[in-house]
Amino acid sequence: MFELDNPRDVDPDIFESETDKHDYIDSLSSLSEEDAEKFINVGVDATEKDRSGTFIVKDSSVIHCKTCQRGVEIMGISQALKTHPWLSDYLWRSVDPEADKFTRKAKAAPHDGYFIRSLPGQKVSHPVQACLYISRERFSQNVHNIVIAEEDSDLHIITGCATAPHLVSGLHVGISEFYVKKNARLTFTMIHDWGQKVVVRPRSVTRVEEGGVLVSNYISLKPVGSLQMYPTTYLDGPGAVARFNSVLVAGAGSYLDVGSRIVLNAPGTRAEIISRGITTGGSIIARGDLVGKVAGIKAHLECKGLILNDGLMQAIPELTGHVPGVEMSHEAAVGKIDQREIEYLMARGLSEEAAVSTIVRGFLNVDIEGLPENLKRKLDAAISETEKDMM
Repeated sequence: MFELDNPRDVDPDIFESETDKHDYIDSLSSLSEEDAEKFINVGVDATEKDRSGTFIVKDSSVIHCKTCQRGVEIMGISQALKTHPWLSDYLWRSVDPEADKFTRKAKAAPHDGYFIRSLPGQKVSHPVQACLYISRERFSQNVHNIVIAEEDSDLHIITGCATAPHLVSGLHVGISEFYVKKNARLTFTMIHDWGQKVVVRPRSVTRVEEGGVLVSNYISLKPVGSLQMYPTTYLDGPGAVARFNSVLVAGAGSYLDVGSRIVLNAPGTRAEIISRGITTGGSIIARGDLVGKVAGIKAHLECKGLILNDGLMQAIPELTGHVPGVEMSHEAAVGKIDQREIEYLMARGLSEEAAVSTIVRGFLNVDIEGLPENLKRKLDAAISETEKDMM
């Protein structure tokens, strides 16, 4: 049985980067039932209804790539580099390939990630969906993704990352570079559903130009062996905005070290980081870092955690101001459910179990901006299932 000796420090070389290729499929209706079910759990709809396009990688193979709306480009990175030679200027521009052993692995043994681009002035009517899927045991999936929201465009991406039901262990290294151009808006929603001993190492950097808006949503409700991510966003243009929302649940055996860092480099920039975490026996380290470099910026960080069973819930908020005239605040709280809240609900006719369930549900139901209605319903159902597991 595969064991993670130290979830904080994993050797990427114990996983294999080579695997058999999978066949390309023209229609997602030909997906196996188990694959389709895993996809829908992370927001990827096999019917492709109300989607502007789809991109799916299974292990190292692009098995489906489709654009459904004019004004948006979707393709694998290798194809995109042939189509747009200028794209090489964006590859590894923001993420240093020597940053750590995982970026080095992605550079040395790359697989096809996605290239998604909204053209100037285009308002993409429905989300683009992408899935990075691992089906082979002990496989290391090393993908590099680039997203460009061109000037005055509006783009929403739903990325589902998951593993096959039979899979126990594996490694996902996801290098992602996002570029939000002048007055563009990018909403990026990532939903994770990994195997119990899977190691996950996303490495992401975003640059937002003048008047640009980034809304980043991250949801992880299922067990994962070891997750470590700390996406950094640079607000480089006046009036740029970034909002990060995360909802985390760590069961026994799960280790989540999740944070966000936003650097406010220009006047009038705004940033917000909102995090909710529940441990039912696992470990959550929730980080947040706001860096104000110029006067006239505003930023707020809110991190709240619940401990339902023995486990670790650690909140690490950081605020750094470099000049007078920055306005930054944070709120952090870690603890258990207030017994008075339970008693209040029980006095109104709920059982103790139903009262706890109601409180947990309300805690996890952060108002996540930009989710389409069908995905909101699926998230609500996933939270209901999570409640049952906790209880």
